[in-house]
Amino acid sequence: MENADNNTKQTPEELKELGNQAVKNQKFAEAVLHYSYAIKLDPNNYILYSNRSYAYLKMLHFYSALEDANKTIQLNPTGPKGYFRKGEVEYATKHYGDAIKSYDQALYFLPQDETVKNALIKASTAYIADKRTTEQIPWVAAGIGIIIGVVLVIIDYLYTTKSTHPLLMAFITIIISIVGYGLGKTYCYYDTCQRDGLIQPPPNLFEDDENDKANKDDNSKSKTKLNARFTKSQARHRYKKGKLS
Repeated sequence: MENADNNTKQTPEELKELGNQAVKNQKFAEAVLHYSYAIKLDPNNYILYSNRSYAYLKMLHFYSALEDANKTIQLNPTGPKGYFRKGEVEYATKHYGDAIKSYDQALYFLPQDETVKNALIKASTAYIADKRTTEQIPWVAAGIGIIIGVVLVIIDYLYTTKSTHPLLMAFITIIISIVGYGLGKTYCYYDTCQRDGLIQPPPNLFEDDENDKANKDDNSKSKTKLNARFTKSQARHRYKKGKLS
């Protein structure tokens, strides 16, 4: 609580320096707090968003890191910082193709920077390797299926008195191979979904509570209106009753 009070008394620049010092000390959660307080005081300072993006990335909060990187780009579209931060998040979540585009954009604004150049080379190498692996996995799985089928044929030939018809064994081998290919494709799809999930917004744990509160408010308003109607109706009824009497 005392730390929060101290933060509100400091300037954005002082808070930024505190955040930078926390990053140097590997205290990334503390750094996020300092940057966040600074952003409240200076919401258009793109450097604060860039620094907080880095801290979020180190905490593996990829969605928040990407949001801050995009905000950096929005506030400073002709600067390299936002694109580089975006590329770092995309590389960390294995979106290598997107990372290449972001690094390339950063390099456009800072063509002589060795850090950006090395990041672009690293992302390009990872993209080629990942693409090759993704293409090979289904075929490797299909090859394993063929091997299993051949092993079954050998076992059938060696350990049964009457061997199964060769065409049937070949058909079984093909089926196993196709199943292996399908499993390989399924794994690749699952891996892609996992990567996409890393940059999706976290679930709102308080959504049900918010909905319940909204429903209660609506019910309360409805009851108030209903009571108001009854009150007016009762007043008119009493007025008429008084006139008649």
